[in-house]
Amino acid sequence: MERVAVLVMEMQRGVVGDLTKFPDLVAACGRHDVVANAARLLHAARSAGIPVIHCTAAFRPDRSGSHTDNCPFIVALLKDPGHMLEGTAATEVLPELWDGGDLESRRHHGFSPFTGTSLDMTLRSLGVSHVVALGVSLNLGIPGLALEAVNLGYRVTVVRDAVAGIPEEYAQAVLKHTISLLATRAATADLIEEWK
Repeated sequence: MERVAVLVMEMQRGVVGDLTKFPDLVAACGRHDVVANAARLLHAARSAGIPVIHCTAAFRPDRSGSHTDNCPFIVALLKDPGHMLEGTAATEVLPELWDGGDLESRRHHGFSPFTGTSLDMTLRSLGVSHVVALGVSLNLGIPGLALEAVNLGYRVTVVRDAVAGIPEEYAQAVLKHTISLLATRAATADLIEEWK
């Protein structure tokens, strides 16, 4: 029987929480009840003994370990010297999604959670062969997570009502035309029922 883990992508205070600089992304999450759906799903996963791993991002104040000039989006973000600094509240997981038994996989570069982190080894040490992905964003993080996971041999499910991107039309197109090629798409309620 395959072992499942839930990967929560960048559901951090500085990304979609009270310290965000991305109000459009927060609004997209609100339209789809992403945080509420994620909280329900994570509760069900923990109750079923399924590991929850928060894939988070941060920068060191000196930017060591981060490529900072190879991508227009990163260049723009880092015009703010305090953006998502390691050890600040902005890098914390949303409190309603965190549990003391959860794991965290932190990265300091790039947009996807596998390259240059211990995430793959963590999953393999847990015997995981299937990852369930939720969080943000459908613009970069979720497609990157799905593609890397498939390349590493994992089966992937993306929780379609616990992900968001902007603009809405683009996010829906990514789910339909990119994610569908890489992963199964499932609703929160269906996964909760399956894990009972």
